[in-house]
Amino acid sequence: MLELTMATVSGTDAGATAGMLMADAPSEPGAVLRVGRDRSVCRLATPDDWLFVSRVHLEFLCGPEGGWQVTWLRGSQSDPSSEVRLVVGEYAQTIAYGGTVQLPKGGAGEIVIVDRTGPRSVNVGFYHEA
Repeated sequence: MLELTMATVSGTDAGATAGMLMADAPSEPGAVLRVGRDRSVCRLATPDDWLFVSRVHLEFLCGPEGGWQVTWLRGSQSDPSSEVRLVVGEYAQTIAYGGTVQLPKGGAGEIVIVDRTGPRSVNVGFYHEA
């Protein structure tokens, strides 16, 4: 099972959890959870006017062995207006535009989408059951 929580943070709201959204999916091969602005395909949707987030920005996919990975999907722009980081405990890693990273099995962490043009971020916490 992969559990996601999402909070949108703007300016002085840092640390706020109001408006937190949640989604989960069983660890079955082919299971998918998406994060972005398009509510028709994303289980976790950001505000429509947060254009630093693509229509479908992040895709969490369960592989054949029950492990999960996250991909920062390439959008319509060649140069994205955001940065994406994976944070697990003290470890932090930038995810490349179009890149994929394995999530630790039995672990928890956060994927942070940061607006390059202003003090806004989307914080997606994850917990991957072992």
